[in-house]
Parts: sequence; structure tokens; C-alpha cells
Amino acid sequence: MVAMVLMRRQEKITPVSRKIYIVMKFILGKKESMVSFVGNDGIATAATLLSVGPVSITQVKSKAQDGYEAIQMGFGTRAAKNISKAVQGHTKDIGLFSVIREFRVDDTSAWKKGDVIDASSFEMGDEITISGTSKGKGFQGVVKRHGFHGGRRSHGQKHSEREPGSIGSTGQQKISKGRRMAGRMGGDRITVKGLRVLGVDTTNGKILVSGCVPGVKGALLEIKAQNK
Repeated sequence: MVAMVLMRRQEKITPVSRKIYIVMKFILGKKESMVSFVGNDGIATAATLLSVGPVSITQVKSKAQDGYEAIQMGFGTRAAKNISKAVQGHTKDIGLFSVIREFRVDDTSAWKKGDVIDASSFEMGDEITISGTSKGKGFQGVVKRHGFHGGRRSHGQKHSEREPGSIGSTGQQKISKGRRMAGRMGGDRITVKGLRVLGVDTTNGKILVSGCVPGVKGALLEIKAQNK
């Protein structure tokens, strides 16, 4: 009986196998505009046009030296007077970039310093994940920021359509942490998953993706495709 109980306990603590997603394609780009894309089936869907690359690999990080595997890349151009001497020394033999980002990978053997990645690395149908900074909306009230319904429109309620209501309680004599109130809205890092590549223009460095992506026009985006 005891042996059966021990066997059941061991079965419960056995780790469950999980799918491991290895990042194989990645690039930096900018948001251009949203368009209406009509596919071969005649259905119009919302899509976003992105201007991507080319990006240059500025450093290949290894687990032995840096503690993790990653690919560091530079995108865009900037005048030397606006770049620190430390960054200039880091990328002196490759170029002067306005943005430097890195993507973690499981194996860096496929890349080396100085390699160039452009739109040709993506294909139609690729499932991608895009990260960026959302639009900043400034200081907003609780109705827009948190979706509050506001006060009642009945008799005796004057100018209370967009008020937050009570913000505390009698017992604790203070405002509890995490209370939803008015404040700055937007400007957050947003990641959108499950987008698909609808078209690739390798000549002009453009990629058309399904759906919408965070940020204003010209916002920097981190684009990566994942192979399961």
C-alpha cells in the first residue's frame, strides 16, 4: 500500500514536457502605415506596412563569455557627435548606428560579427511577434484609462459622469496600493503575437504584416519569427 502511494506521488511530480520556441529570424524596422489588404480569396483585412533593415550584427554573445547566447545588431544611422565614445569604439569597424538591440537565441553558430540581415530573411506566411512602444496619450482620467463607467445620471448627481468614485475605505484610513486612478497613459512596451507576413518586398526593404502593431508612424519595432 505504501509503495503504491509513493508511486502515485512520483507520477504527480513528474515534469510535463513543454514546447521550446527557438528564435531563428529577427530584424529591426519602423512602422510606416496601415493599409487594407485584399487576399486571393477576395476578403479585405487590416494590415501594417513596415520598413525593415538592413541591420548589421555588432556582437555575437556566447554563454562562455557573456553568460547567455544572443545576437546584437545595429540599425539606422546617426552622426558621430551624438554617439558616446564607448559605443563608437564598440562598432567602429562596422558603422555608426542610431539603435542597438539584441535578440536571444539558443545557438549563435549561424551568425558572425559584420553579417547583414535584411527583408529577404522573411517569407510569406511566417508567424511573427512584434514588440514596440505604444502611443503616449498623456494624463488621462479613469474612464479612458481603466474603462470606468462614471457616476449615475440620476437626480442629485451633478457633474459626476466621469468621476472615479470612492478611492478608499473607512477601516484602513489610507488608499490601498494598486488603486486604479487617473494618470499617465500609454508609452508602454507592447508585444503582439500571432501576426503573419502577407508580403515581402526585398528591393525596397518592406514587409506587410497582418493586423496592427504598437506605436506611432516611424516607431522602432523588434520583429522576430519563431520556429516551433
